[in-house]
Amino acid sequence: MEALFLLFISLISEPWILKTLGFAVLVGSVMALIERSGGIGGFVEYVQHKHALVTSERSALLLSYIIGVFIFIESSITALIAGAVGKPLCEKYKVPRAKLAFVCDSTSAPISSLIVLNGWGALLLGLISTEIGKGMIEGDGVEILIDAVMYNFYAMSALVVTFVAIYFNINIGAMKTASYTPSQMRVDIKHATSMYYMILPIVFMVVSVFVFLYITGDGNILKGSGSSSIFYTMVATLLFMLLYYVGSKNMSFRTWSTTSYKGAKKLLSIAFILLLAFGIGSVTSELKTGLYLASLANENLSIYLLGGVIFVLSAIISFSTGTSWGTFSIMIPVAIPMAVGMDANIALCIGAVISGGVFGDHCSPISDTTIISSLAADCDVIEHVRTQLPYALISGIIALAFFLLFSYLL
Repeated sequence: MEALFLLFISLISEPWILKTLGFAVLVGSVMALIERSGGIGGFVEYVQHKHALVTSERSALLLSYIIGVFIFIESSITALIAGAVGKPLCEKYKVPRAKLAFVCDSTSAPISSLIVLNGWGALLLGLISTEIGKGMIEGDGVEILIDAVMYNFYAMSALVVTFVAIYFNINIGAMKTASYTPSQMRVDIKHATSMYYMILPIVFMVVSVFVFLYITGDGNILKGSGSSSIFYTMVATLLFMLLYYVGSKNMSFRTWSTTSYKGAKKLLSIAFILLLAFGIGSVTSELKTGLYLASLANENLSIYLLGGVIFVLSAIISFSTGTSWGTFSIMIPVAIPMAVGMDANIALCIGAVISGGVFGDHCSPISDTTIISSLAADCDVIEHVRTQLPYALISGIIALAFFLLFSYLL
């Protein structure tokens, strides 16, 4: 018990963990306020009746997919916004919430790891630059990162597989039995207000992440803090909603504060689940699981298998720890020396680490992106993991085939 107590004390002493937990709670406040404002009803009326942009289950999910692809600022924010926009439309067409959670999760991390003008890029660039500083490799860190992203085969295959599954309504594995269950949210079109009560806070949220990445990075977005940026963004968004909603007489200050409190209270359980997930990941990291697996793989390894092995190792570590970022921190300092020692393509090996990290993260029930995507879609976490897993495995197999092929060609 003492060790468990000390573990959680150490976790909540970490600023980035506290900010992530704070983000998870404040998400509830933002979503509750948007719902209370009537902006969701206005948005549904606009896309369904005024312009007929969404007329079916497929178009409802495709809208969330497009939003997930174009908003690449940070995986948690991406999943949140895709879920916020898609949830009322999926509610209208009785789409299983597991499908929306799958779309949110399968666009957030993949697109954030492909377009690295965000916290992901900051972390990866820092890890690569550290290896350059140690004299392990030569060259420009940004160029190496861009080259590595070109080999991020899992992210590419996940985006393609997700689009195909949505467009052709392909249900495999547990998704076949996923059913629609009514949400507590009720979209009342008769009492809908302007859709801008939903749109403007979301736009403000997107812009704010870039601003805070710039601020926390001392003028360089690629050096900004992802955890700090998303937390400050949610606080700023709540203040913006206070000024906008109360100032336009959409609601009173009392209604704003009461709604914020109730929304945050609903997501306290999600924050607790996240804390437990961080605890499991911390224990796994303390056991040095990743370094042990890497040392085993390094023995008698063929250069033609290197990319594939690094991909699989990274996936196992990410699945076990529930964090792709932690996997990058473990595996990049291991993968680069392996590539140099075997005279292999360094960018390919870094790309394998990125892909494996995202793949394992997608499959892991203790991943923060898995939990937040479930939150965004109002879906049970375990149901989301079960229904997404077959699609993630298909994307993983495709990525593995490409890594083996390119390891041989390069």
